[in-house]
Amino acid sequence: METKQVLAALAALAQESRLAIFRLLIQAGPSGLAAGKVGEELEISSSALSFHLKELVHAGLVTARQEGRFVIYTAQFDTMSELVGFLTENCCAGVPCGIDTSGGACSPPTARR
Repeated sequence: METKQVLAALAALAQESRLAIFRLLIQAGPSGLAAGKVGEELEISSSALSFHLKELVHAGLVTARQEGRFVIYTAQFDTMSELVGFLTENCCAGVPCGIDTSGGACSPPTARR
């Protein structure tokens, strides 16, 4: 993933409504959600929702597809994985991280002195 793509994705997610939309679409899975359902779930007006979805699409985090009269939005799981991979690429100075079994998070080994 290129730095410009990372910056666009992080900038898009650095806003409360867009982060909530993206997290909701992640929860919805590959089938996605209709725009109206997203607005209803998050109590976002249709004009604000349209603006935020456009920003997420522009950042490559979300795609839109037409299904009949509905526009279905889906999180781009590949982009999300690439973003996380970019952020953790050099984790722990190249030493494999231990996995924290309580939360599945990366748990760097204790630094040697």
